Parts: sequence; C-alpha cells; structure tokens
Amino acid sequence: MRTSPIPTPRPTASPVIRAVATLLVCLGAPYRPGHAVDANRAANSVILTAIEAENLGIESIEVDFEMFESTVFAVGQLEEQPAARSVLSSRVAGRAIEVHAFVGDGVKQGDTLVVLESLQPGDPPPRIPLKAASSGTVVASHVLLGQPIEPSSELLHIADHSRLRAVATVAQHVVGSLSAGSIAHLRIPSAPGHNPTARIIRFDPQADPSNGTMRAIFEISNAQGDLVPGMRAEFSLVTAQRDHVMAVPLECIQGTQSAPLVFVRDFELPNVFVRAPVVLGERNATHVEIIKGLFPGDEVITTGSYGLNHAGSASAMSLKDVLDAAHGHEHNEDGSEITAEQKAAGESKTTAANGEPHPASESARSVSGWLPYYAAASTIALLVALQVLWSKTRGSAPPASG
Repeated sequence: MRTSPIPTPRPTASPVIRAVATLLVCLGAPYRPGHAVDANRAANSVILTAIEAENLGIESIEVDFEMFESTVFAVGQLEEQPAARSVLSSRVAGRAIEVHAFVGDGVKQGDTLVVLESLQPGDPPPRIPLKAASSGTVVASHVLLGQPIEPSSELLHIADHSRLRAVATVAQHVVGSLSAGSIAHLRIPSAPGHNPTARIIRFDPQADPSNGTMRAIFEISNAQGDLVPGMRAEFSLVTAQRDHVMAVPLECIQGTQSAPLVFVRDFELPNVFVRAPVVLGERNATHVEIIKGLFPGDEVITTGSYGLNHAGSASAMSLKDVLDAAHGHEHNEDGSEITAEQKAAGESKTTAANGEPHPASESARSVSGWLPYYAAASTIALLVALQVLWSKTRGSAPPASG
C-alpha cells in the first residue's frame, strides 16, 4: 500500500498566542468617548429653566407622515335653510287677548302662542288658540296684546335653525377643481370653537359675471343654536390630497423666509430646545409641508415657538450644566465627554495654579516612564515561552500512520 507523505506543518502561532496578541492589541487601542455631541448642538440649543418653559407655555407635537390637503381660501356667510321658516296667522278676524311668545323664544310644534278673541257673537265671544305650525325660534313678531287681527295678518315668524346653510363665494377658475361632495373646513370668527367640516351639496345654478364667482352651498349642524344667519364664514376648500407627507402647523415655523426653522425638543435633556433648519413645501390653511430637516418622531414645538425664537440667553444655564446634571459627571463646554487626557491636563493645571505638584500626577509620570519598557519585555518573554511550549507539544505528537 502506498502511503502519502506527511506534509511538513507550516509554522503557526498557537491559539493561546493569538488570543494573547489580540488581547494586547485591544488593550493598547486608544480610548474613544462613547457619547459624542454634534459640534453645532451647543450653538443651536435654547436652554430654559423649568419656570421659563412654564411661562412660555411650551407645547409640542410628534411629527410623522400623514395625509396632506391642498386647499383654496374663500369667504362667505351663514344662511337660513329655504324651508326652515313658518308663519303664525289666523283664519278669522278678532283681537289678541293673550300673547305667549316673543322674539328669541324657542317654541315647539303645537304650542299655543297667541289667543284670539273672535268677532263672532257670543257671551263671552269665542276664544281661538293659535298654535305653532313647526318648532324653532321666534325671529319676528307683528302682534301686541289687544291688537286687532285680520286673516291676512302675519303674527309671528318661526325659523328652525338647527341646520344652516354655509355659502362660499368661489372664484370661477377654482370651481373646476371642486364638485358636489368636495370637502371644506370652516371657521366662523364670531363663534370661536366652531370649526366644522362640511361637503358641497350643490352650486348655485347661476354665476355672478360682475366678479367672476359662483356660490358653493354647504349644510352644517347647529344643534346648540349659537350660530345665526348672517355670520361671516371662512372656507378652506380641499382641492387635492397627497399621502405620506410630513407637515407641521404653521405656528411652528420661525426664522426668516429664506432660512426657516423649527424648534425640536432635545432627545434627552429637559427644557432644552434645538433649532432645526427646514426646507418648506406647500402650505394650506393650517399646515406647511416639510421637505427636509425633520425625522418621524421628532417633537416639534407649537405653542411657545415664537418665544423660543426670541429667548436669547436670559438663562444662566449652559449645555454643559444641563449635561452635567443629567449624566452625573462633568462635560466640556460644547457638551462633549471629557477624555482621560483632558482630565489629566485639567488636574495638572489645577495643581500648577496652586504651586504644588499633584502626588497622583507625579506618580503617573514616574510610572509612565518605565511601564512601556516593562510591558514590552514581559510580552516578548511570554510570547517566547508560549511558542517553545507549543513547539514541544507539536514535536511529541506521534506520527500519522498510513
């Protein structure tokens, strides 16, 4: 049987030596601080005390991608529904001997509002109750106690204002991007808190050629009864929608027109707010698109952003002070971690200023003089001993048989 020659082993370092060498390399690697701070962080941070933040009423929102609406602004007014009004009248002549409803009173269908004494003979003359034909509010009165009444007389006007029309005057070139069912967000200045969303039910059948507009008609609820016809209404007509857009409320935007910015809560430090330059896109009535400068999850300041833009340096605290308090150890003025070399240099300056050598520094300097030589000699001796031991172990191994 032919046997294959045993290959001569290639000299290699033992696993022990490789492990020791790796450990020495790792121990000899320079220290890198684990907590790095952006160089611009201190310059772009506004630091407030807790009282200053409370006085500014700081509020924020967490931004994310969402639906964005393209809108067109229009103005208009509230109007009464065409079929919302009824009239109280009498079928016979007489005079009013009782009046139970006046302008502003709410009435229900079937309530007796006026009692009429008929001109027909009788002792006493016949009394006829005049009842409300529908529920609503008395908006006009033409009857007084003892007043003569004729069948043609309109005594009271009753209007149901539980639902109203909202009519927007829209430029004709905008009408092409709208249709029945299009959405609008309303704002009624004389009734704060009323910001209903409504849909177009129809357009007026005729345009106004004098100013190139058309009337878009909406219907809104008025269950509380605090809206009345004639109130001014402002409309944000939605002409298009885009998904996956990051946007913030308009009040977030500060800075200048050429260099807009927003304020973002610092990710770890309380009452620290960072200026974030942004690139803006499309605006609508309430929000503006952010093309660049923010990330999902950023907490952008809404209420109080104007105050932050003019906060200046009223606070005596610095980013260093806040980081020191948050982390429990000292930092550099720019907020970065202090390295071992910087700490040693600081201790040396302190002892030099006092005119006395620092014992720890003197000891460190004396050790640093001979420690590298001792480490090098010990490492070489250890490597040689381990290599010899590894070679003997390899040499005593029995030869492989064919």
